[in-house]
Amino acid sequence: MADALYNGSSGTFLPVKEGNEAMATVRFDNSTRLYPGNDKPSVDKLNIDIADGEFLVLVGPSGCGKSTSLRMLAGLEEVNGGKIWIGDRDVTNLSPKDRDVAMVFQNYALYPHMTVADNMGFALKIAGVDKGEIRKRVEEAGKILDLTQYLERKPKALSGGQRQRVAMGRAIVRSPQVFLMDEPLSNLDAKLRVQTRTQIASLQRRLGVTTVYVTHDQVEAMTMGDRVALLKDGILQQCDTPRNMYDRPTNVFVAGFIGSPAMNLLDVEQVDGGVSVGASKVAVDREILAGASGKRVTLGVRPEDLDVVSEGQGIPVEIDVVEELGADAYIYGSAKASTHTEADEDAGERPFIARVDGRKPPEKGSTIYLAPKPGHLHLFDATSGLRLGK
Repeated sequence: MADALYNGSSGTFLPVKEGNEAMATVRFDNSTRLYPGNDKPSVDKLNIDIADGEFLVLVGPSGCGKSTSLRMLAGLEEVNGGKIWIGDRDVTNLSPKDRDVAMVFQNYALYPHMTVADNMGFALKIAGVDKGEIRKRVEEAGKILDLTQYLERKPKALSGGQRQRVAMGRAIVRSPQVFLMDEPLSNLDAKLRVQTRTQIASLQRRLGVTTVYVTHDQVEAMTMGDRVALLKDGILQQCDTPRNMYDRPTNVFVAGFIGSPAMNLLDVEQVDGGVSVGASKVAVDREILAGASGKRVTLGVRPEDLDVVSEGQGIPVEIDVVEELGADAYIYGSAKASTHTEADEDAGERPFIARVDGRKPPEKGSTIYLAPKPGHLHLFDATSGLRLGK
């Protein structure tokens, strides 16, 4: 297979591209993957349109189907329903080598006996590309990735971050239509992850290559992607810009997953003109509440959207931990948003996080009262979990 690179870690052939062609759009069209013996699809009717040159991040908890979706696009997993398009080509039944994609793996998949330059250029070598052209492309990629001084070294002489950049370089020299990245930073320490994700995002924008990136880290997703697609149990929950996902989550799951620290979610009751939150009433437009299926709704408020108020006026929060970060501090405690008269009277107790002034944080063990800032509430139907209002 002169036009494919064999990857020993996956036992598959990956494509090699010899010339520069236009970048491509990607489309998941009701794409479904059902593993033999399973009743439930691992990816269920996935629909995403990825623009030419876009950086899309697939994110979600373990087992949500994000890596399976990426492997379906790469041709490493069978598509049992729907189609996958790259540009105007239906690639659903094409082999990996014919899809013109380059995949960057979690474990780097470098050849230990080869130099950095040989690792980066190996795919072109087996495709029969001229040695001079290979050297030119490798040196260009080395400059882009700040690897020039390491080109004659073996992978064992490099740090984890440098090895990851070599894996990126191997993809770059092939000039593919689409980059696919499967948790490429998971083997790096926390500080290096932050540094390398910035480099990858910057590099992608410079190259303008359509990129699909998988991670379980929502902070990574929010800081890198032009858009973020959040999956749960194989089903797409929301695909939007990081800002829209943060400001207008489409359901309770998205609201709780996106954001660090997470959004506070409380079970509250409707009252005339709003909802009852702790000892106070928060005004809410009747049209929004009209969409609720019952009297109880789920109220969401982010830690930074709370004000400290006088005793008895807001949500009482008993503080368990105070996390001081300098200018800001986060308090972690428990809140009781509503009073229950039945046997489940503790059902209103929920973990609660708030950002407060770091120079005057409250004491651990004390109780403070917090009120949501006007215009920063999120309301969801208690039964369906879907967002109420816009």
